[in-house]
Order: sequence, then C-alpha cells, then structure tokens
Amino acid sequence: MTDNTASDILRIAVAQLNPTVGDVAGNLAKAREARADAARQGADIVLFTELFLAGYPPEDLVLKPAFLKACERAAQDFAGDTADGGPGFIIGTPLKRKSGTHNSIIFADGGKILAERYKLDLPNYGEFDEKRVFQAGPEIQGPVNFRGVRLGIPICEDIWGDVGVCETLAESGAEILLVPNGSPYYRGKVDVRHQIVIRQVIECGLPIIYANQLGGQDELIFDGASFAIGADKTLAFQMSQFEETVNVTTWKRNRAAAGAQNRNNAAAGAQLGNGPDGWVCSEGPMSKIPEKEEADYRACMLGLRDYVNKNGFRNVVLGLSGGIDSAICAALAVDALGEERLRAVMMPYRYTSKDSLKDAEDCARALGCRYDIVPIFEPVEGFLHTLTQLFEGTKEGITEENLQSRARGTILMAISNKFGSMVVTTGNKSEMSVGYATLYGDMNGGFNPIKDLYKMQVYALARWRNTHVPPGALGPSGEVIPNNIIDKAPSAELRENQTDQDSLPPYPVLDDILECLVESEMGVDEIVARGHDRATVTRIEHLLYIAEYKRRQAAPGVKITKKNFGRDRRYPITNRFRDGG
Repeated sequence: MTDNTASDILRIAVAQLNPTVGDVAGNLAKAREARADAARQGADIVLFTELFLAGYPPEDLVLKPAFLKACERAAQDFAGDTADGGPGFIIGTPLKRKSGTHNSIIFADGGKILAERYKLDLPNYGEFDEKRVFQAGPEIQGPVNFRGVRLGIPICEDIWGDVGVCETLAESGAEILLVPNGSPYYRGKVDVRHQIVIRQVIECGLPIIYANQLGGQDELIFDGASFAIGADKTLAFQMSQFEETVNVTTWKRNRAAAGAQNRNNAAAGAQLGNGPDGWVCSEGPMSKIPEKEEADYRACMLGLRDYVNKNGFRNVVLGLSGGIDSAICAALAVDALGEERLRAVMMPYRYTSKDSLKDAEDCARALGCRYDIVPIFEPVEGFLHTLTQLFEGTKEGITEENLQSRARGTILMAISNKFGSMVVTTGNKSEMSVGYATLYGDMNGGFNPIKDLYKMQVYALARWRNTHVPPGALGPSGEVIPNNIIDKAPSAELRENQTDQDSLPPYPVLDDILECLVESEMGVDEIVARGHDRATVTRIEHLLYIAEYKRRQAAPGVKITKKNFGRDRRYPITNRFRDGG
C-alpha cells in the first residue's frame, strides 16, 4: 500500500518478459503472474518494460481506437490488483490523452493508478518510427513518490538522447531512476547500453535500473540483459540475456551519504554526480553475457522460435540441400522447436552430387529430424518440355537453372499448404545482398533465421554449434553439422561442377566489401583503399542496388547486425545512382 514514510530498503523486481504484440489479455496475464512471483520473492515494486501491455513495437496498431481502449482497460484492471497490499508496479502502455497518443507508463500502488509518465524523445531512425504513431510528452514530469522514495521514470529513448531527462529528474529530487526499455539486439548491443547508462549516471549522479524486453517480434529480437549502473558508475547487477526471468534486487539507502549528496549538490549549484550515492544495490544477479557466435546463435534461435510459436505454426519444413546455409537453419529449427517439429526435404536433380546427398542425410540423422527425399527430375523436365517451343533458338542458361530452384520452392510450398508447416527459407545476407537467390524458388518461405548473417558468419556459427549447445536448445549435443558441409566449396548445384565462386568473389572478400557498403555506407574509393580491386567493388555495388526488388519480396528474418535489410536499410528499387569514386 502507499506509504509516505521513507524506507531504507527497497526491493525492486525487474520483469524481463516476452510479451506478444496485440495480445493485451495475454500480456496482462503474464504481468499478473510476474507480480505474484515478485511478491513471493518479497518485492516492493515491479518494473516492467516499455509498452508491455501492448507488446513492442505495436506499430500502426496504435492508430486503432479499440486497441488503445483495450490497453487502458488492462492497465486499470491491473492497477486494481495492488489493493491487495502487495508490490506496486510500473508498466508500459499506450495512452490517448488530450495532448495526444503517448508511449506511456502507469505507476500503480494501493489499488490505484497514482501517476502517468509520457515518453519525450521519440526515436525515428533505423528500426524505429515512433513519430509515425505517437506524440511526444508535453513536458518533463517529475519523480513519483513510492512509499517515501522518489523514483524517476524516463522511458527508453529518453536516456539515449540529449534531452536532459535524467539530469532534470535528479534536480527535481529523484533518488533512483527506473527505465523501461524496448531495445532490440544487434551484435555488441549490451556494451552500447552500458555506456549510454554510464553517461547518464555521470550527468545525474543517480543509480539507473535498465529493464529490457525479451523475445522475438517479427524481425526484431529483444535480448533482455537488464542491468543497473550504480552512482559510482559500476555495474550494480546484470540479468541474463535471451532468458525470461523476474529478478528481485535489493537497494539500501545510506542516509549519511544521501545527506552529503544533497549538501554537495546545493553547494555546487546542483551540479550533480560529485557526491556519494544515497542508494546502493546490495543484492542482485550478476549473469555472464554471451559473446559473438553464442549471442548471434541464441538471437537467431529465439527469433525463429517466437515467430513460429507466436504466429501459431505447428511445425516447419525446409529444403536440406547438403549445403551450409540449410544445415545451420535445420540446426536452429531443431534447437528452437524440437526435432519432431522439423521436416527436412532433400530435392535432388541431375546436378546434385553424391556428397550433397550423403551430407544432407548425415545432418538430418545427427539432428534427429524427419528427412524425406523428393526428386525433382520430372517436374523440371516437364517445365522444360512445356517451354521447348517458346525457348526454341535460345541458349540454355540461368533461366533453366532457376527452374530447378522454382520447382523446389513449389514443392516446399505444397508441403506447407498440405500439412500446415511454415517454410523456413535459408538464404544468407551475402547472397541476399547481391541477388544470388531465385525469386519464387529458394526465396520461398515464411521466415529466415539467417537473413542478416553474412556467409562467413554462417560458417562461424556452424563451427560454434558443433562444439556447444546453447541454453534452452532442444537439439542434441555433438557434431550436428557434418564437417564435410563446412569444409567443401559452397555450390548451388544448378549446373555441372558449379561453385559460388564462379560468379562471386571469395566470400571473405565479398563479405568485407558488403559490410563496407551496407553497414558503413562507405564510398568506393574508401573501400578500394582497404585493398580491394576497384572493378570488383563497383560490380558488387551495382549488384547490391539491382537486387533491391528481390529483397522487397523476401521473407522476414532475424536482425543481427546494426543495419539489416528492410527495417534499417531502406533503399529505392528504382535507383540509378552509382558511386563513380
């Protein structure tokens, strides 16, 4: 219940949970379960993440009045729960008010909503376009009084920019800052978040608790990894990454330190951050954060699992070719969903090598999934026969090769229609960048877990998975991707003795050029200065631009890099610009 008597101990639960966009009733039920868990652990207050009741990001759902009403109704119902004398809470929800529709939080205790706070700094870059559906809060609002402790509640981007929210809250008397976030994953993002929060701690002199959402939402992966930075700029606690959890952290007030802080601030004209801290975290988790390949693999696994489960698919199907891309996707599918939910299909043609047949079978056997062989000789020959008259007098080439890919895509979609299985598509970022993929063929599918991984990163993940089993994985230990798949030259096997390097530079070269062009937006001269051949760079730039129309029709896939295709990199299809150097 509400109490204005200051406490010297505050137990703050951080609810790092996996909501589903639009499932307001389900998200409310999840919040209630988390609050009950936090109560059992002795929590005073529960901090939920950004727009938790709506799911994040809700995008244009926010424009539907019925959706906004459902979210506010859920918030009011949940606030009523706090009449039981248990923990108060801070939870994110959209709210429509006279000043506009806001990305908001409600603060509730004692059976009532005691305060609302609105996000001020709306992100409008990369994967974010909140200015499309929300209005910024009209002004910085002061801290809320929770049982005698003054809590500042900035919302996500409010601490990322330079609008001065944290410093203003400190000047208004806040003692601790609790920040709900919806911060998506990309490689190295945890370190970026830590540095952002340390910068704000230096500015405001207060400890900051950073609660981050977990789970996959379309292409975005929210990795959790909630944490706090104390006023001394050190890590106060660190929650796990890629795991749903409710952790209760204990904070203790040092009244002498708090008094000294106030005197120092007054003497310094409220220049914050120079005095000792009034609140210190005395108990909280200190989880190890996975690095590099493990983090990327777990992000892909979580993204695939949530896309399949949240969209109601019973199982998945993919074409297992004996190549590295389909093998890593099969491993991800088994790890994410279990062997019984994956059907792998080998679709050989006259150019399929004996090695590929053996490698695909060995991979399926190692993973324990169902494995079917469906030859495509008859459908391909049927297409060729049907087109004989129309194609008379022309040379055989890529058109005939693509018929093989399109026959395979049609078979996979037929299996999908017949059995309700979602097709997992398996193209990597290197191929998608330069259009080394067939529309309505190997690009067919509902979701691509490796869409944002370059080819060399795919190899690195395969090697890592053969020696590690990630937490939460449902697949077996040991070598699940045969070493021959990793070691052999990659090939689409659409003609005799074909390899990818017939038409593309070696993948280490290609990937470096693409990272320069896509992630760094570097010019041709800069890339050439790194040691690359100019003709190769200009050719890859050209291929990147002309493949845009294919990427617009590609399945969604997990975002791993700072700049994925679709949400982050939005180039026009019709585009004649080329960098002449």
